[in-house]
Amino acid sequence: MVKKQAHKMENVPFSSIRKVFAEVDKLKAQGKDIISLGIGEPDFHTPRHITEALAEAARRGETHYTPNKGIAQLREAIVAKIRKDAGVEYDSEEIICTVGGTEGVYVALTSFLDPGDEVLVPDPAWLNYVHVPTMNGATAVSYQLRDESNFQIDVDAMRKLITEHTTMLVLIDPSNPTGGVQSYETLERVAQLAVEHDLLVVTDEMYEQLIFSGAKHTSIASFPGMRERTIMLNGFSKSYAMTGWRLGYIAAPLELIQVMTRTHMYTVTHTASMVQWAGLVALQGSQDCVCDMVAEFERRRNFMLEAVRNMKGFKCNKPDGAFYLFPEVSGTGMTGEELTKFLLTEAGVAVVPGTAFGAYGKYHIRISFATSFERLEKAAERMKSALNKL
Repeated sequence: MVKKQAHKMENVPFSSIRKVFAEVDKLKAQGKDIISLGIGEPDFHTPRHITEALAEAARRGETHYTPNKGIAQLREAIVAKIRKDAGVEYDSEEIICTVGGTEGVYVALTSFLDPGDEVLVPDPAWLNYVHVPTMNGATAVSYQLRDESNFQIDVDAMRKLITEHTTMLVLIDPSNPTGGVQSYETLERVAQLAVEHDLLVVTDEMYEQLIFSGAKHTSIASFPGMRERTIMLNGFSKSYAMTGWRLGYIAAPLELIQVMTRTHMYTVTHTASMVQWAGLVALQGSQDCVCDMVAEFERRRNFMLEAVRNMKGFKCNKPDGAFYLFPEVSGTGMTGEELTKFLLTEAGVAVVPGTAFGAYGKYHIRISFATSFERLEKAAERMKSALNKL
């Protein structure tokens, strides 16, 4: 009999987020007007100077293989960006350009997790950080981010989860799905814990430029004793509206990079040559496009936060980053999954159930405000009207 799948895949489900998108597409095909507040990507188009850079790279013949880690010019620009924004120094040989942030997650976790290892992962979180360990025979152990602490890490609770099998700690900061940003004081304590227990730390900083007024992002790699044990993941998808381009990067000490380069090499070889040249222009060109996008996201955040807080049965923290709200909805009398179905059928609004990000999300939904202000106004009106009928 033909083998149908590896045993390790038995506990790896399809993405719940993608299931929502499939249902939305089905309803739209039936002619129904659905407003999607589910997708986790900017609604803005990639800035013109970046798209023109890709076209110019193609015209001048940048269509061939590149080094596995990526072109030197882009890696040097990434080094400069990290130095400026995070205050951490790397060499260009300590950078790998990846096929989006997703490949970075796969490479980082696959390169260092063995069967039987345990990795501390936030709940709620982007579930790639749960399923990639499973695919490698490791176990993701959840540390909860709670509403009452505005999703700050409880370091004392985290300490109790560490066992002799714990080898890695994952941070997602700013958070998908909560929009929470960890404070300097919290990260300082997490860093001390990681050093004390000799843990490898994977820090996902994909949303670090999408920070709103009054908040500040700090990279855990900048704390004493952390550079040598930290794998920094970042990319271009969110900050430059380049989700479809698939360009991310890993920064880490050379010893760790040498291991990850082998995983990367035998997985994708390298990311697309023309996209790398466009990424270089994104970093070296005007950053006004990023500032303008963040300002608009903050305007939308403020509107949707007020709207959601006035909806029947909703409670919601104020997110300091990313472009998500993660309201607690038990007051509606429904779970997040039930409410997701209700809003889709009764209001024509698509959101994502909190359980798509872990068990803690049972009574939550994720709302993305990465859509036009006009669509947000209409969605909020529909949601409020449907909920008032309960």
